[in-house]
Amino acid sequence: MAEHAQTETLAVQFGALQAERQRTWAPDQLARNAAQRRDLVDRFDADRAVRPGDTLAPFALSDVDGGTIRLDDLVEKGPAVLIFFRYADCPACNIALPHYDRELRPALDATGVALVAISPQTPERLRAIKTRHDLRLTVATDPNNTLGRRLGITFAPDDRPSPPPAGWIGEITGTGSWDLPQPTVLIVDKARIVRFVAVSPDWLDRPEAKDIVAALQHVRGTVAA
Repeated sequence: MAEHAQTETLAVQFGALQAERQRTWAPDQLARNAAQRRDLVDRFDADRAVRPGDTLAPFALSDVDGGTIRLDDLVEKGPAVLIFFRYADCPACNIALPHYDRELRPALDATGVALVAISPQTPERLRAIKTRHDLRLTVATDPNNTLGRRLGITFAPDDRPSPPPAGWIGEITGTGSWDLPQPTVLIVDKARIVRFVAVSPDWLDRPEAKDIVAALQHVRGTVAA
């Protein structure tokens, strides 16, 4: 059974999460969740987000283990894969990150490709997801969504009561902001040029590990040519 669980796709795991919610959530809670996901898909503007061919400016992020992650270091010897996610207690992120760590990271490690998962959550809170799943991939924080905003991948819900209620997203993340990144996968080459982008406005629809590997193989082949 454990072996089977390790090979389940993200789609299957997200489907199981949604099925559990349909069994246990109240109808109005289900409806609000579905409406939020539909709204994010409907209002997502790909023209405002980072695109293949864009060149990223150098940046530095804080590793939750206390180090500093610099883009120039990540791509010094070749492409890197960046995965933006929401926060440490996001149920979908607690499916996606272990999946990528298990199914994607070994293939990248074998070819020397850096893999970094990025969230705006403060390091002391963000560290929980790495500890919880014993993740070997690098987890880093993007303070105040600075990089996410620059890439055009952040969003805020339409309903933002003032003052915010207890347990609101800015309290959970420690950022004091409603903004979160759309789950996003980027492949950036040695010249800091973005070669692959997958933005997921619906957080239950994210790229499979095998598709990221295929995109990376294509990028490396194209760059080499």
